Amino acid sequence: MLILLPPSEGKAAPRRGAPLDLDALSHPSLSGVRRRVLATLADVSSRDDAAELLGIGHTQTDLLERNRRLATAPATRADRIYTGVLYDALGFADLSPAARRRAATRVAITSSVFGLVRPTDRIPAYRLSGDSTLPGLGPVAAAWRDVLGDAVTDALGRGLLVDLRSGTYAAFWRPPAALARRVATVRVLHEADGVRKVVSHFNKATKGRIVRALLEDGRDPRTPAALADVLRDLGWKVEEGSATPPGTQLDVVVDHV
Repeated sequence: MLILLPPSEGKAAPRRGAPLDLDALSHPSLSGVRRRVLATLADVSSRDDAAELLGIGHTQTDLLERNRRLATAPATRADRIYTGVLYDALGFADLSPAARRRAATRVAITSSVFGLVRPTDRIPAYRLSGDSTLPGLGPVAAAWRDVLGDAVTDALGRGLLVDLRSGTYAAFWRPPAALARRVATVRVLHEADGVRKVVSHFNKATKGRIVRALLEDGRDPRTPAALADVLRDLGWKVEEGSATPPGTQLDVVVDHV
C-alpha cells in the first residue's frame, strides 16, 4: 500500500541542522527536475515582484528569504516540516515504533519543490504552492507531470494506491486507467441534520486520522473494497463507489471531527 498525501501550505522551519543533500533523497529519478525547480525558485524569490508571483503577502518577506536560501538552509525530516490540520491529526511524532516504520515505506508526500518525498527525507522548509507558475519554468504541476508517474508507480509496486491528494496536487500526476483497480481515493463528507457536504477542516482532519489508523493497524489491503472493509473495522462509516477509470472513490461520512 502506498498512501499519497498532499503537502501543507505552512511548514516548520528547522533552526539548525545540515543543509539539503539532493543525492540523499528518495526517488533519485526526480533529481533533475528538483534541481531545476530549486534554482528557478531561488531566482524568482529574488525578484522585485516575487511576492506577487508566489502569492505571498508583502509582510511575509521571511518566506522569500527562506526560498533564496534553500541550498544552504537547515534541513530536517519531512515528517517534521509539514504542519497543519491533516498532519496534526496524523501525528507522526507520537506514532508507535511499528507505525513509524510503516510510514517510512507506505507514505509519500507530493511536493511542489521535490516532487515526491518520504517522511524520513531531510528537506528544508519552502514556500511554493502547487498551482504556481514560475517565469522560466512554467506551471509547477506541468514541470512534474512527465516524471512523477514513474516514481509513484515504482514506489507502489503491486500494492494499492490510496490517493489522498487535494485537487491542486492531483494535477501533478493522474493514475492511468491501467492502475484503476488498484487506486482508491477518499472523500470526506460531513453529515449534519441529514445534509452532507464537503468541509475542508473535516476533510483534512479525518484524512489525517485515517492515515494514522492505517499505520497503527498494520494491515495491507490490496483493493479499494478491502480498504473500505479495513476502515469500517476501524470505526468509520464508508460508502464504496463504482470502479471508474481514475479508480474507486470511498466516501467517509462523519458527524464530528
